[in-house]
Amino acid sequence: MEESVFLEHVGDSPRMRVLQYLIEGRDFDYTLTDMLHAGVSWGTLNQLIPKLLELGMLAKTRKIGRATLYKINQNNEAVKHLIVLYDKLLLRA
Repeated sequence: MEESVFLEHVGDSPRMRVLQYLIEGRDFDYTLTDMLHAGVSWGTLNQLIPKLLELGMLAKTRKIGRATLYKINQNNEAVKHLIVLYDKLLLRA
């Protein structure tokens, strides 16, 4: 898989892959299964999600059956900066 411009600048880690995936689809909410498309394992994702929730970078949006859906928290200051960085890098590329 080719590394994105964003990951070249912020580092290719599981956390940044998940954040990039959520930033790309910032207007949508996702299940954990959806987030596997970010290229991380199930175990890693289950460790990351509670941490991102604790940091306020991720928010629970709703439940559908047994599945909980999550969305990037665009009100979080760190997320705001990451989105600006992502958008600027994408426009430059």
